[in-house]
Amino acid sequence: MYRKILVALDESQLSQQAFQQSLSLAQAFNAQLQLLNVISPLEAKYQNTVSLIGSGYHSHETNEAAEADWQLLVSNRLDYLQSLVEEAEQAGIVADLAQEIGQPEHQICELAKDWEADLIVIGSHGRKGLNELIRGSVSNYVSHHVPCAVLLVHQQV
Repeated sequence: MYRKILVALDESQLSQQAFQQSLSLAQAFNAQLQLLNVISPLEAKYQNTVSLIGSGYHSHETNEAAEADWQLLVSNRLDYLQSLVEEAEQAGIVADLAQEIGQPEHQICELAKDWEADLIVIGSHGRKGLNELIRGSVSNYVSHHVPCAVLLVHQQV
């Protein structure tokens, strides 16, 4: 049924749950995994690093420090993805990783289409109403813009 499972991941506990569910599904269906992390420079947690790069209001040293912080972020995320690839491979699952920079919802949809995913596994924080309108919902966008099944993983309590 599912041969290609795309897993959208960030550093959250919810993403770890999504990874564990995708691992179980891959084992059950003998599917391969594509682990995707998207770094969005627009997220508040990255803005201190990104806003300094390319700004005319900083010194050369500030730009170098911001670039070093950005490279460390990218490297740490790749290390995280690589550790999950190794975990999947130890479980007998073929897995690969991808890291993109941009808007997560768009990057997930694009990779799902290009890779011809059968299923996307993604965490959902369950935002509703005004909170969803203001902060957006990556999982909601993805579920309405891809031609494959989407499994939303909610926080387990």
